[in-house]
Amino acid sequence: MSLDVELVLRILVGTALGGVIGYERDIHGRPAGLRTHALVALASATFMVISTHLAYYQHYHAGDFTEIDGSRIAASVVSGIGFLAGGAILRTGFSIQGLTTAAGLWLVAAIGLCAGGGMYIESVAATVIGVAALTLLRRFEDKDDRVRRRLVLTLTDAALTTERLIAKLAERDLLPTVEGWNRESTGSLRQLTLVVRLPMPDGEAILVEALEAEPGITRMQLDPAS
Repeated sequence: MSLDVELVLRILVGTALGGVIGYERDIHGRPAGLRTHALVALASATFMVISTHLAYYQHYHAGDFTEIDGSRIAASVVSGIGFLAGGAILRTGFSIQGLTTAAGLWLVAAIGLCAGGGMYIESVAATVIGVAALTLLRRFEDKDDRVRRRLVLTLTDAALTTERLIAKLAERDLLPTVEGWNRESTGSLRQLTLVVRLPMPDGEAILVEALEAEPGITRMQLDPAS
């Protein structure tokens, strides 16, 4: 096997293994999915290949003075991936999401460096352990995939009381909590602000159906998830 084929193989292996981790994130609807993880692993593997073979491709002759520390490139990848992983951590309404995805990006960077260094068995082992940690350990977490959204309702005086409205939403498993309220200057309308925890994926439809059944609600505003 020629050196060029070997290096391309390292890059392909790193990309494929990173994609395995990304696929697990993708099927759970995370912001960084298959393509993101595959690209991170691809870049890391490429950087590692550059680190290990940079001097070889400069065509230095015997006796030429050169000093190249290839590990510095790999070390820069470890530092730089922190910025990309930080971008995967999102504040969605009232919750923080993306910590596991950020850790996954950190992992695929390591897998890419490992594959780029030619350590195929180690990179495959890290991928298998990573997938096992993401899937098997998930059942031991108190994982709440609900999305917290702010809901603003405009109510007439003929509407249900706040307690009754909260009870009706709770019956639909929307788990509302009161954030605040105010009354219009005319006195005929009042505004109620709630925080609801919508189940995925049809939480919005359940919420709309529940509110449409109440004639005293004249307007609703559901803040976006992002």
